[in-house]
Amino acid sequence: MMTTMEYHNPVLLKETVGGLDIKPDGVYVDVTFGGGGHSAEILRQLGPDGKLFAFDQDEDALANAPEDDRFTLINENFRFLKRYLRFYNVTQVDGILADLGVSSHQFDVAERGFSTRFDAELDMRMSKKNDLNAFRVVNEYDEANLKRVFLDYGELKNAPAIARVIIEAREKEPIKNTEQLKFVLGRFLPQHKSHKILAQMYQAIRIEVNREMDVLKEFLVQSLEILKPEGRLSVIAYHSLEDRLVKRFMRNGMFEGEPERDMFGNFSVPFKLIGKLIVPDEAEIKMNNRARSAKLRIAEKR
Repeated sequence: MMTTMEYHNPVLLKETVGGLDIKPDGVYVDVTFGGGGHSAEILRQLGPDGKLFAFDQDEDALANAPEDDRFTLINENFRFLKRYLRFYNVTQVDGILADLGVSSHQFDVAERGFSTRFDAELDMRMSKKNDLNAFRVVNEYDEANLKRVFLDYGELKNAPAIARVIIEAREKEPIKNTEQLKFVLGRFLPQHKSHKILAQMYQAIRIEVNREMDVLKEFLVQSLEILKPEGRLSVIAYHSLEDRLVKRFMRNGMFEGEPERDMFGNFSVPFKLIGKLIVPDEAEIKMNNRARSAKLRIAEKR
């Protein structure tokens, strides 16, 4: 069995868990369990009466669950946060932690199809129970939807041309694996920045496959509903799309528009921001390359 640290090196460990301001007898949720690094630190700070619930939709993560009576691992997507906590008679919690994005383990297992480094079937599902995979997005989506995916989730200005090239290539034969996809998209990959652009393309498909932006919105809304007053939300994002959503929701409890003012002209907002944006230092990035794009935001429910 892989050790936790081999599976996934927890990013901003002290800062993320510290942001939760752990109460020894509190109830906490780690919605992205992965290798269990953040959960292990929460459990270390909890007393005998504390409780930690963790979510991970990836079956591979189950092997990392610690033997601890205070801990419960739920093998589900965190978009079902409220539903599954209710099953355990939990309606209010003291803190919620989310380390978004793909775990190091998922990138390192070639057959999952997440990494630009390996040739693999087009999959990119975080849960193998998911019907939609990267093959279906690339081979079945119409041109308008392919354009939407690459524009909205990859922030690629040449999304219309990318969509057209994929449509033309798959009319000759299905695009079955990552090497074929790279070949088809070769004209959009100038040598000096091919890795960066390819990563944006993969990110776009992966977000669509796993409905990541929809899931994040549902999670944030539910977090606000189940946090106790003065409960903390600690979220690490890895790309600007996620971070913008998190920042905006923490600032005013909405994803678009502005909150209404009361009769005194004041905004009524559900969160109080705790500290400023936190990013890893050079030492952590050197030790764990995945940390280079991490952005941590912490908020407290009013």
